Amino acid sequence: MDIPAELSTGERIRVLRESRGMSRPVLAQLCGRGVEWLKKIETGERELRSHTLLLQLAAALQVADLSVITGTDPGGTAQPVQLGRLSNPVMPDIWAAVMTRTLTPPAGGPVDPAVLQGKADQTWRLWHSSPRNRTEVGALLPALIREGEHAVRVLDGKQRRAAHVALSDIYRLTGQATAYIAPAELAWVVADRALSAAQAADQPAAIAASAWNMGNILRETAYPEEALRVVLEAADLIRPHLDDGTPEDWRGIYGALQLHAAVTAAREGNEGDAWRYWGKGDQVAKNLPQNYVHPSTVFGRANVDFHAVSIATDLRKSQKALGLADDIDPDAMPSRERRARLWVEVARGHLQRGDRTAALHVMQMAHRIGAETVAYTPSARVVAADLWRNSPRSMRAETSRLAEAVGVATAG
Repeated sequence: MDIPAELSTGERIRVLRESRGMSRPVLAQLCGRGVEWLKKIETGERELRSHTLLLQLAAALQVADLSVITGTDPGGTAQPVQLGRLSNPVMPDIWAAVMTRTLTPPAGGPVDPAVLQGKADQTWRLWHSSPRNRTEVGALLPALIREGEHAVRVLDGKQRRAAHVALSDIYRLTGQATAYIAPAELAWVVADRALSAAQAADQPAAIAASAWNMGNILRETAYPEEALRVVLEAADLIRPHLDDGTPEDWRGIYGALQLHAAVTAAREGNEGDAWRYWGKGDQVAKNLPQNYVHPSTVFGRANVDFHAVSIATDLRKSQKALGLADDIDPDAMPSRERRARLWVEVARGHLQRGDRTAALHVMQMAHRIGAETVAYTPSARVVAADLWRNSPRSMRAETSRLAEAVGVATAG
């Protein structure tokens, strides 16, 4: 379609919707949102800031180039829309392990829940240490899922509850490893099973950790209010158990829930709430040993500082974000995956200031640290695509190499 250049994003969505004979309720339903939400977007009453929702709208409207909706770069380089999820060869086996769970009693002997928990913990460590974490962890998950499901069926009493904790950890890791590559139905099944297993174990820390995971799914599928409700409810659940004698990991997951709430609030533009929740997480970190790191969420001193950069960037306070980043020692964070995401946030801050040279430099650092983290993180792909489209000719060769390495299409 030839859409007038002066139209806003909301007006473009309305024109595209009407040109396809699509009602507002139908389009809203395809995006998993309400009619009033779409009406506010189309009329300009609400700003559409979520890249995930932009992609959902583009796919629902069958628009292959995102710039048709955003109105950016008219007539120039295409901004391809992935009409499906990002692909990874580990998905078929994980799908089979999750979605073909047998209803009959499993064959095989008893399982030691301590051994199962050790395997889960070891796989979490691999997730945080490998530059190819999705591929390597994804290859291990199918057998681990089946072993965990077997354990909770054949054990009883305390051993069964321990196995449920391990199974919840396995499903939480499955959610992390398949984010942005799993079909939506699998993502929801995995998140729900992690929470159900934790509730079966009747262990508050496991329930809180699975709620942190459920909050990730809700936030990334554009349900920020529900995401905030889930993590704050989980924080309320675990708070009465926190005292000087509480295991460090219980306090660590409580701090991780506060940081989750902070990011959710920041992405919604609620600056006061974002820094208030961050402050609660910061206080938790101050009361833990300086070198403490939660084994799965990597909550600790470094992660609190990393989140401050993310929050400032999401609030579009780029000067503050970059100033905070200057004071961080990235090597204090043992998670390679989290270090890579920090540099993506720094790159976003540089882009907000219009400094594409600096953004390219730190994106290259992020890719060297965690190639698959960058390739499978939507915000990183957006930065790589922006750099390739909008950088000066003198940077085109380097930005093209980055875009290709990340998997952003450069044809068009």
